[in-house]
Amino acid sequence: MDTLSYKTKSVNKENVKKEWVLVDANDQVLGRLASRVAFILRGKHKPGFTPHVDCGDMVIIINAEKVKLTGKKRTDRQYFRHTGYPGGQVIDTPEKLFARKPGSVVEKAVRGMLPKNRLGREMFRNLNVYVGPDHPHEAQQPKKINLNDIK
Repeated sequence: MDTLSYKTKSVNKENVKKEWVLVDANDQVLGRLASRVAFILRGKHKPGFTPHVDCGDMVIIINAEKVKLTGKKRTDRQYFRHTGYPGGQVIDTPEKLFARKPGSVVEKAVRGMLPKNRLGREMFRNLNVYVGPDHPHEAQQPKKINLNDIK
């Protein structure tokens, strides 16, 4: 038996192959969209997935303002932040965030599904969210994918 052929290949930062992926968020449910995008950002769809390496793809999300929230989540869900001053707690709903900055709702959902460490922050930098159908990454020739095909 040739035991050398059974060695597990572990990728590192130097030999990771990153691709550009385009995702259309039009009429997608926010949580399902975010979980599948986080899956791609981590690189779990690749056969050489290594948990401690950023081996995921670069993701572009377009039409972020057309994402759907089911039930009463648009008005009842709350996002908390603090200004740093006494009594500076600010509570936002997705409805207020969509009015002010529509892409931030998608960004918050994806960020919450990534690891909470240095590697997760590095993976989040590979995400680009745009409100309309246009994006400035045509030179990278992103591959349009259907999120329902990713398991």
